[in-house]
Amino acid sequence: MAEAEHTEILVIGAGIIGVTAALALQSEGHKVRLLDRAGVAAGTSVGNAGAFAYADVEPLATPGIIRKAPKWLLDPLGPLSLRPGYALQLTPWLLKFWRASRKDRYAAAVKAQSELMHLAQAAQERLITEVSGEPLMRREGQMQLYEGAASYRASLPSWELRRQHGVTFELFETPDAIAEIQPGVARRFTHAGYTPEWMNTVDPALWTRHVAEAFVARGGTIEITEIRALRPLGQGVEVETASGPLRAAKVVLAAGAWSHRIARTLGDRIPLDTERGYNTTFPTASFDLRTHLTFSDHGFVISRIGEGLRVGGAVELGGLELPPNYKRAEILVDKAATFLPGFETTGGTQWMGFRPSMPDSLPVISASPTSRDVIYAFGHGHLGLTQSAGTAQLVAALCAGRAPGIDLSPFRADRF
Repeated sequence: MAEAEHTEILVIGAGIIGVTAALALQSEGHKVRLLDRAGVAAGTSVGNAGAFAYADVEPLATPGIIRKAPKWLLDPLGPLSLRPGYALQLTPWLLKFWRASRKDRYAAAVKAQSELMHLAQAAQERLITEVSGEPLMRREGQMQLYEGAASYRASLPSWELRRQHGVTFELFETPDAIAEIQPGVARRFTHAGYTPEWMNTVDPALWTRHVAEAFVARGGTIEITEIRALRPLGQGVEVETASGPLRAAKVVLAAGAWSHRIARTLGDRIPLDTERGYNTTFPTASFDLRTHLTFSDHGFVISRIGEGLRVGGAVELGGLELPPNYKRAEILVDKAATFLPGFETTGGTQWMGFRPSMPDSLPVISASPTSRDVIYAFGHGHLGLTQSAGTAQLVAALCAGRAPGIDLSPFRADRF
């Protein structure tokens, strides 16, 4: 590995956040090098649902969720579960999650999330144009499905919240209305909400690689190495890697679910943990999926990936070390076959990914409290792809020392 120049910016992490940030910094004239232990889109960016979910402004920590959580957490195959072997380790995170669900903190989180979503959506459209990425997009909307009037009525406050924050949607109250957008859904789903401006990529791995290729074509470099530690210098940062030390003017840490371990080498203790998500990808589509489907009461989605379908979701709080429980993926596929008659359940490939999650569902986008030359960009939960272009814009502003365009105090690394 060549020695980094002291004027160079090193971006750690070649998932969608890291590659998009690297391209944004490069576009402002910086010399940028991208470092990753495994390569471009080798982690969570390869297997997510491919959605740009700008309509999802509500955090997981909602008022009253603690009353519901015990029932969910004790169901090992439910939409939200806690692995028993991880419960003690997760306790500090859960306490912060509980505090984040208080009404005042929840309202502040919704406001911050909404502002980031609006910024990210505009930035994503600019990025698509910049890298000629429209062929990798699908603009087919998204439908959230509800079983019965009671479930639908319970969802109405969240739709009102979306309305207040500028999200366009339609509400359907009959199976026939649902079928006009998406034929073939079991008629047990009687109500739905449809967000027509929702967008997906044809494949999140392809999109991430496409952005990375644009970065390399413009002179950027990508190197495979393990990052062991960061050390602040009088000016700049030293990065200890498996291949030797590097020095750079600034470092952007965007290593997803592993970011807090690297941040700890600076002395920063950040309450990042992991929502483990499961999916199964089918190479061919046995069901004519016309829009991204969200089964709200069951915690999973179905999206088109390439010429096939991906069934995935759920939240398992289990950290980075415990082995996968692929029974969770099987349950989701079985439900898909029940909800979409004719869906073929054979031939799929199972996968588990680590969503890097903060207790308040807001990412960390800020300078390190220890070193102004280290910029943090991680903790986006299931919204990394969605918020990637907006995060890149904010990272570039932080590196340049200019006003970011939105209030970044809710995203500070030391907010807890």
